[in-house]
Amino acid sequence: MDKLAKYQIIQEEIKKQIQSGAYLVGEKIPAESQLMTIFSVSRHTVRQAISSLVNEGVLEKIQGSGTFVVEQRKAQAQSGNNSKTIGVITTYLSDYIFPSIIRGIEEELRENGYSLLLASTQNDTDNERDSIEMMLRHQVDGLIIEPTRSSFFNPNLSYYLQLKLNQMPFVYLHTAYPEMDAPVVAMNDEAGTELATEHLLGLNHRDIAIVSKVDDIQGRNRLKGYFNAFEKAGISVSSGHVLTYETHTSAGLRGEIVKLLSADNRPTAFVAYNDQVALMIEEAANECGLLIPEDLSLVSHDASGLRLNRNGKALTSIVHPQDQMGKDAARVLLKAIEQPGNKCESVIYEPRLIIQETTKKLGQ
Repeated sequence: MDKLAKYQIIQEEIKKQIQSGAYLVGEKIPAESQLMTIFSVSRHTVRQAISSLVNEGVLEKIQGSGTFVVEQRKAQAQSGNNSKTIGVITTYLSDYIFPSIIRGIEEELRENGYSLLLASTQNDTDNERDSIEMMLRHQVDGLIIEPTRSSFFNPNLSYYLQLKLNQMPFVYLHTAYPEMDAPVVAMNDEAGTELATEHLLGLNHRDIAIVSKVDDIQGRNRLKGYFNAFEKAGISVSSGHVLTYETHTSAGLRGEIVKLLSADNRPTAFVAYNDQVALMIEEAANECGLLIPEDLSLVSHDASGLRLNRNGKALTSIVHPQDQMGKDAARVLLKAIEQPGNKCESVIYEPRLIIQETTKKLGQ
């Protein structure tokens, strides 16, 4: 790769500062003399960099006042640059339900003349930052974003503020960062787990365990639904029946489930965070000599089409709309792009439980 000229290095650094929120829309960047000191270069080199950024529409020079950051959408309009490209950032891309969601997004975008640019964070905030920066470099017209580790403070919130200041439309998928308002397309996770737990309670199960991820808001909401169901039924929960995990601790989860199933007060039923976790529960049950549903009932989330490994039984599971979620996310975003200034409403799917072969009435 050819080495960048000095002015190009300065140019890229200024862009990076804008993307990170160090320089905000409408804000004056440092004077030429300051930039000369910061980068240890000549005035000519600084002027080359600024001139290039002005030509790109990133900066605007105002005679007698200085050089200012230009609103991105305004810059694109002035330059006639409408990429007709939508950026999609998800935690994962190639497994489980994500291909179906992405297929739905792609179908809707293609019908409307837009293309798709994909990135995944692997549920890592550094990867999320890099993905947003990459999307901005490609000057996408809007973003569909699945938040990363949404239960915790996100160090990339300044990027989301910059998106809003640049009037870059974006839509959340599955959940939202509470600090940054934008439309969200998501399941009603709290109601979903409440419904799943009520199903097990209706089958006379009382020792019901839950396995839930807690580094995303979906998992927190699912825990809340679990406790809601017990509270409404007037039944207490054993603290030992609540297993939680994060992305980086998932490797040890099966061992924790085995310990719980080997205890004297083992649960007679489980609510799983998703179908992948449900299969892990089945593996642990097999290790303990337990059969599903004869010895252990199992309810899950996502109705992804996965079946038990041992006997191929279909999982009783809360339905995830998958393709439809992708299409709806694309529709909400395209409306925001094509009707700027109009408020876009969130789309929340109410839960539906498909009762299949992994639950059984206790005592039968």
